[in-house]
Amino acid sequence: MEYEKWDEVLAPYNNAVEELKVKFKNIRKEFLTKGEYSPIEFVTGRTKKIASIVSKAKRLNIQDIEAEMEDIAGIRIMCQFVEDIYNIVNLIKSRSDMSIVYEKDYIKNFKDSGYRSYHVIIKYPIHSIAGSKEILCEIQIRTLAMNFWATIEHSLKYKYEHYIPETLAVRLRRAADAAFLLDQEMSEIREDIMKAQVMYQVKSVTLRDVLDKIQELYNVGETHKAIKYQRRLDKIDNERDITEILQLKKEIDSLLQEYKNKVDD
Repeated sequence: MEYEKWDEVLAPYNNAVEELKVKFKNIRKEFLTKGEYSPIEFVTGRTKKIASIVSKAKRLNIQDIEAEMEDIAGIRIMCQFVEDIYNIVNLIKSRSDMSIVYEKDYIKNFKDSGYRSYHVIIKYPIHSIAGSKEILCEIQIRTLAMNFWATIEHSLKYKYEHYIPETLAVRLRRAADAAFLLDQEMSEIREDIMKAQVMYQVKSVTLRDVLDKIQELYNVGETHKAIKYQRRLDKIDNERDITEILQLKKEIDSLLQEYKNKVDD
């Protein structure tokens, strides 16, 4: 196939990857903006390279890549905990802008190599000047530990052309088990970690809100009071006391409301 033709074929997959990355990043942002724990740690995506598509098509005897190859468009979602993976799967199931074709749970049913991840194959609609079409996309959801192991294994498969020597494969399997033990250990202290992270996020959101309100004081000409509150905030921030930050926010809110009432009168 000529390069120009490949460019035309892959265009909707490129668009899908970019759109899906934005959507999942926005989901993370929504959780954090509300001061809640996000099951999504970060998101990456890629469109499969032409050489990889051709190689896989030959290896698996695929005749129609658009109908039979599920991972031309690929999204990877990383999580902190195994429990987060299943929360994200449920989140995907609840969406109306994509539909699940099928799922592959390689966590409960991990591969002989030790590979663990959760794969969701979706149909995703793409709209362009050429019209609308649904394309297949693979979403891989895994923990940071699983991703570290899978990245190393992928590099070794590339080096050994998919046939990793048995002695090295055994060591990889042991490493995969160790990585999963780490995930299990982290799950044991998940609640404490989540509470700490939520508290940090609440503080960050509240600090931003207080800074915005101090700027409002400057805007309405209350420079002296704005400077006073800024100094108090600097001291409180150093002490990492969320209770005092919330109290400061309450005081500034009350002051701004008084100013607004005077203006309205």
